[in-house]
Amino acid sequence: MSVVDRAVLPIENSSDGSIHRNYDLLLSHRLHIVGEVQLAVNHCLMALPGVKKEGIKRVLSHPNALAQCEFKLNKLEVIQQNMHDTAGAAQIIASDNLRDAGAIASVQAAEIYGLNILEKGMQDLSDNVTRFLILAREPIIPGTDRPFKTSIVFTLDEGPGVLFKALAVFSLRNISLTKIESRPQRKRPLKVVTDSNHGTAKYFDYLFYIDFEASMIEPRAQNALAHLQEFATFLHVLGSYPKDTSKCFSQEKL
Repeated sequence: MSVVDRAVLPIENSSDGSIHRNYDLLLSHRLHIVGEVQLAVNHCLMALPGVKKEGIKRVLSHPNALAQCEFKLNKLEVIQQNMHDTAGAAQIIASDNLRDAGAIASVQAAEIYGLNILEKGMQDLSDNVTRFLILAREPIIPGTDRPFKTSIVFTLDEGPGVLFKALAVFSLRNISLTKIESRPQRKRPLKVVTDSNHGTAKYFDYLFYIDFEASMIEPRAQNALAHLQEFATFLHVLGSYPKDTSKCFSQEKL
């Protein structure tokens, strides 16, 4: 097994929204968010040299990439086959000599695996941007020399206004929230609450993921999380990392 210093995880897309499975993975592994990048994605249809678009019967790619190219793929009337990733789809086309299949992947994948690009810009929306998280085994030391983000996950007890109170700890300290996501707990999805007036009720037990614009070295961020911890049943910092302030660039340049 190879060892790497960094991993890159897609977390949300401007067309499809949040990539929910990857939120679940953030808690499944002991990794820390150390950065982010927002990438303009250009999906390409590719196949082996000599294969024409009309000869393609099926298209392989990651399910999110297939979903982002739904309109043009439906016009081709091809079978859509899910793969673990886009580059892996291109690799299988080349290694297995699949002459009845195409792949949705990047320009770079076509170059690496010797495939011909049949059409660029397969995505339904031209402004197709994916936000990626950069993960590492060890956290970075947060600073204040540039804009920072912090990502956390927490759970709350059931009750009126509890989520409002949780979000208010940031507003009270003038901290902007840039992302809120909720996911049912997979190992314990339901919780039972007994109320003297309404009897027993079952609710989904949610994990709340939040990104906010502050570095964990700042007292206001530390105080906000200390305040949140007073009523959160679980709280974990996923990472405090530099905010991506660069101009969104194209996948073709990777």
